[in-house]
Amino acid sequence: MPSAKTEERHDNAKGLDLMHPALALRLLASGQQAATKAVDAAIESIAAAASLAAESLASGRRLAYAGAGSSGLMAMADALELPGTYGIPQDQIVVLLAGGTASLSDLAGGYEDDMDLARNDVRKAGIGAGDCLVSVSASGSTPYALAAADEARKLGAKVIAVANNPGAALFKDADVSILLQTPPEVVSGSTRMGAGTAQKIAFNMFSTLVGIQLGHVLDGHMVNLRADNIKLHGRAIRIVTDITGIGAGEAGRLINMASGSVKVAILLASGAKDVAVAEAALKEARQNLRRAIDIVTA
Repeated sequence: MPSAKTEERHDNAKGLDLMHPALALRLLASGQQAATKAVDAAIESIAAAASLAAESLASGRRLAYAGAGSSGLMAMADALELPGTYGIPQDQIVVLLAGGTASLSDLAGGYEDDMDLARNDVRKAGIGAGDCLVSVSASGSTPYALAAADEARKLGAKVIAVANNPGAALFKDADVSILLQTPPEVVSGSTRMGAGTAQKIAFNMFSTLVGIQLGHVLDGHMVNLRADNIKLHGRAIRIVTDITGIGAGEAGRLINMASGSVKVAILLASGAKDVAVAEAALKEARQNLRRAIDIVTA
């Protein structure tokens, strides 16, 4: 059976351990840069995946990420950013990392082979009909990722598969398959490098498009952010001033009136007579701010 591309040796890696440090780093950098190009061929599948995920979240269901090792960490990083960046409720985001919190201090490899653990994790999380699960594995054959995807599918969830090898077993029966065909790693099999870089980019694109499709982005601004620290409160003020043209002081006042909601503050600045009217417009527009602005200014 031919080896997976993610396990092959890079053509230019011979003598890597003897290279001048700067030359070794240039080779490592070129490997990362080559990996990024794999994302271009996956644009259409990433778009289809984002639509599936957005549909689940918009209907009040959940988006789950499942993976092991470095791939699982890439998935977890994307999942954890969604509530703060796009205001998606935390109970709608699920992270299934093989080994759970234990893997955050010791990324032991044994968990990735435990299919029963994966199935149990999916069931314990209550994944079911209407939910969407993203399962990721660089090789596309990691048992934990395969079992998580299979169990979620049996329970009625939509499944998105992300892998770096063509013909990956993970793609079998997936609703959407995202192939990130990265070249062999400069350090053979070290898929936290090129494969992980491509996964990170793809996840960034996927979750950003989810936010856009949910109506949480307007003209490049994250208008549904959770302003829970000084930096983000300042960002919220800048967003409101940039979109509406009002001054920072007035923007801050409206954000406070709106209990921190950037969307509601923008609608108040756009003509909504009070918070209740702004919230009603958002509900009518299914939280899409651009449509809500049209409603209050009609």
